[in-house]
Amino acid sequence: MAVDGVSSTTNTSQMSSSRTTIADNFDTFLSILTTQLKNQNPLDPMDTNQFTQQLVQFTGVEQQLKTNEFLETLMLSGQNTAKSDAVSYIGKEVTSSGKTGELTGSNAAFWAYSAEANAANATITIKDASGQIVYNQTGPLNAGPGTFRWDGKGSDGNMKPNGVYTIDIKGKDSNGKDVKISTASIGIVTAVDFTGDVPVLTVGTRRVAITDVTDVRIPDVTAPVEDDDTDA
Repeated sequence: MAVDGVSSTTNTSQMSSSRTTIADNFDTFLSILTTQLKNQNPLDPMDTNQFTQQLVQFTGVEQQLKTNEFLETLMLSGQNTAKSDAVSYIGKEVTSSGKTGELTGSNAAFWAYSAEANAANATITIKDASGQIVYNQTGPLNAGPGTFRWDGKGSDGNMKPNGVYTIDIKGKDSNGKDVKISTASIGIVTAVDFTGDVPVLTVGTRRVAITDVTDVRIPDVTAPVEDDDTDA
């Protein structure tokens, strides 16, 4: 569902129902107390301590009503703020955990990675949606974060069709030991869905929970398609 389908009807209905129940109980208590005061025996009036306790209960119910109204206002304010924050992601470039990247006619497939140590020998493998290897690249890879752009040209020299591709990076240090290298997906947010427990961003053809986003930035529209930041 796109942004214009945002609704908080369910939460509002539940809070209104709870408030109505408390209000009904409050009115019932007030009616009973008033009737009790009107009909007490003048020769044997209500015990002072008992009357005081009932007044305290009366005040407690009233305070509960006010507290619920305040919490409702606070909750709705928080929900609206969260939605406004999520909507601000539209048009931004986000990084999220994953291996997928989308190749389009106007954009290269783009990934982020992070290597725990220098990799003397690293292999970058890109596969299409059917799991077939379309591109391989080998070489050294420096420790730390980096990005990799793939322009869609396969190892066979032919341009590959637009679509979703996955990347896998493996590396070994100079002693032949495996180097842990994590990858992340990068893309532009085009819509936000609020129907679930947390907002879900539409990034290309992917759906990304906002809690999985690790980085948000303004996209660099000047970045060349064939450019990459790897040393591989």
